[in-house]
Amino acid sequence: MKIQHSLPEFHLPRELTHPSSKNIEAGDVPGWVLVTLMTAGLVTVVWALADQALRNWFAEAISSVVSP
Repeated sequence: MKIQHSLPEFHLPRELTHPSSKNIEAGDVPGWVLVTLMTAGLVTVVWALADQALRNWFAEAISSVVSP
């Protein structure tokens, strides 16, 4: 007695097997790259603007600490 197995056929969507120029554009930048660059830019701007204020705040905090 022979047992036959029949598996259903599974076809990938055509967009996955044959990408067209509609789906993939030349020069397209992934979203995570843009988010990373924008975050780095914001940190740089905030750091440049607040650098002296943060230094003064830190120095004041350290000088206000008294030894036991």
